[in-house]
Amino acid sequence: MPEPTQKNKRYMPGIDGLRALAVLAVIAYHLNLGWAPGGLLGVGIFFVLSGYLITDIIATEYLRTGKIDFRKFWIRRARRLLPALLSMLFIVIVWILMFERSFLLDLWGNVLSVLLYVSNWWLIFHKVSYFAQFGPPSPLNHLWSLAVEEQFYLIWPLLLLTGLRFIGIRKVILRFILGAAVLSAVLMAVLYTPGQDPSRVYYGTDTRAFSLLIGATLALIWPSRKLSIHLPREPRIALDISGTVGLVGILLLIMLTSQFDSFLYRGGMVLLSICTALLVAALAHPASKLGAIMGWQPLRWIGVRSYGIYLWHFPVIVLTQPSQAAEHASWLGWVQFGIIILLATISWHFIEEPVRRSALITGQEKRAVTGFSWKRATLFQKSILGCSAVAVLIMLYTVVVPGIQKLEAAQEKKEAQKYVHPVPETPKKKPSHTEKEHPEKDPKPSPAPKQEEHRITVIGDSVMVNVAPYLKKKFPDATVDAKIGRQLTDAPKVIDQMKAKGSLGDTIVIGLGTNGPFSKQQLISVLNDAGKDKNIVLINSKVPRPWEKEVNQTIQEVASHHPHTKLVNWNQASNGQSSYFYEDGVHLKPEGALAYARLVERAVN
Repeated sequence: MPEPTQKNKRYMPGIDGLRALAVLAVIAYHLNLGWAPGGLLGVGIFFVLSGYLITDIIATEYLRTGKIDFRKFWIRRARRLLPALLSMLFIVIVWILMFERSFLLDLWGNVLSVLLYVSNWWLIFHKVSYFAQFGPPSPLNHLWSLAVEEQFYLIWPLLLLTGLRFIGIRKVILRFILGAAVLSAVLMAVLYTPGQDPSRVYYGTDTRAFSLLIGATLALIWPSRKLSIHLPREPRIALDISGTVGLVGILLLIMLTSQFDSFLYRGGMVLLSICTALLVAALAHPASKLGAIMGWQPLRWIGVRSYGIYLWHFPVIVLTQPSQAAEHASWLGWVQFGIIILLATISWHFIEEPVRRSALITGQEKRAVTGFSWKRATLFQKSILGCSAVAVLIMLYTVVVPGIQKLEAAQEKKEAQKYVHPVPETPKKKPSHTEKEHPEKDPKPSPAPKQEEHRITVIGDSVMVNVAPYLKKKFPDATVDAKIGRQLTDAPKVIDQMKAKGSLGDTIVIGLGTNGPFSKQQLISVLNDAGKDKNIVLINSKVPRPWEKEVNQTIQEVASHHPHTKLVNWNQASNGQSSYFYEDGVHLKPEGALAYARLVERAVN
């Protein structure tokens, strides 16, 4: 998050208003408020702001002094970001140790990656979804965006200095920056797979860099040092109109898009970044009337504290969420918001501001307090400090990392089983041909079963795993293929495999949609792939996630128009039945699994 003010730099109140809009959008998204399904785009706004402000600072310093003081720059960033972050981490860890020990297995690897500012890559490599998590996520998952920004702060000044010193021509530098931005946006579009979890492209520094680079481009085209308060009326009106267009575009994207929209990853986030750049161009200009409006005092108050608000919002939401996620009082969000603002205000007044004021202390005064100066230290002293730092890193690697790996292995097994508790099947004299996720080896492979022996085929996700034993009791010869984390896009492969084995039944039951939405065309394609002569039973979803409504609307539309297709309205049947669900509000206890199986039985019969 960019700092709100800096010495010798003109204050832009409208920028703080934009920060407020961005952080409020992110909070609305994490509170699952229906009017802001695209609230996650607030992070993209912060990226553009960071790219603009940091590049503006660095370019101004270089033009004024002919160099960039990297040490001063990075110390300033550390002073701005670390105190509030470390304070939040300390309090969250203490809280978890005292009251929420179930988070411990997830916590340590996340904390280490946060401290090293690589948490976005840690989440990618550990396949931690930002969107399709069931059960409480880590209260630190939101810090991935700080990792992206810190990686930018580390690398970008070096690249920009290289360009300014060895290229010098602004147009050429801009071509390089825009080329890199286009490459990043194309990479996002190419790596994104419609219908599958987009977390990889959402987290990646490589796939999110375009927002930062668009902000950097604006800083070189529209440097704040050249913006005068004296601007003729017509250019000022044009500036405010373009800024208003950008603002309206941002609001529409926040209200009308969602995290699983293909449009977002194939141009939508680029459009958001361009809209943000248009708005920033207006807000940065001292003559802009829009800047004065966005600088409204309540917005400015939130914007100044936006870093602390962002740090605290997700831990508060996660750690104060009721155990039954499917049902909680409507006032809870307001209580959580109040706690977030309170903690951010305390952080601002007692941690962030005092540390910022301490930056005014001179180097001589600091040496009087600490008794140490790196510049005056001997080679021996520097060597001792360097060896000590290496020793600490080795200790962390040899002691902490193996412990984290063991915890993660245990957690991976635990999460796979946490809400999946199928009851044991009653032994039968005649073995069924139920497909398992991990089938046992058979020394004598049986011949491919005939089509008529398998009248019913069931394809589902982790919800169906819990239901499968009850379906097997009702339909002993059914083929049930259920897998944790399955999406609709996986269904064609499953169907093709069953066709090859000759095990695809005449009636196909599909229960997918728990892990994310899909388009009408994708669902129709799956049904056509199954065969026009098949009887289809589609089961809608009960999942307290933003995509629930979209999934169920798609299923209802297809079921009402596709031939030989029935709809099982599990969402309606389970509404208000909290005893059906585990604490995630999605996966089923035995009572819920039995009710689910009965609905399927009625639809099939």
